[in-house]
Amino acid sequence: MPLHLIKLCVGAESIRDLEEWIEETMLQKRRLGQPEEQTHTTRMVPKRIDELLDGGSLYWVIKGQVACRQRLLDIRPFTDGGGIHRCHLVLEPVVMPVEPRPSRPFQGWRYLDARDAPKDIGRTAGDLADMPEALRRELAGLGLI
Repeated sequence: MPLHLIKLCVGAESIRDLEEWIEETMLQKRRLGQPEEQTHTTRMVPKRIDELLDGGSLYWVIKGQVACRQRLLDIRPFTDGGGIHRCHLVLEPVVMPVEPRPSRPFQGWRYLDARDAPKDIGRTAGDLADMPEALRRELAGLGLI
């Protein structure tokens, strides 16, 4: 069973904001001739890397709710110029909406067991994925979904 990470998506107002940021970043890397991969830098290096890379994802908390996830492709530890150990989380640049779930603010990232992770929202017609994100958030806040 894979292990996941959960982290606040600071600055994003919606899943669409995150997707647009990813698209913009990929375009910029393409223009600069850099490898087209999405990375997120974090200060702490996970110790359970093998479990995370065995099908794990990074779940994003947007505006107080776990809203979506991206599959983890690699974790690359490094030491920055100031001698601080950090890592690049290499993410699949595809964002998968999940069933919204409230989440309190926290610093850094946390491990998330697969059994506690929200389910993906399907992409079939008439599914939650067709519902506007703001409405999904409101209904989840009321405990209706």
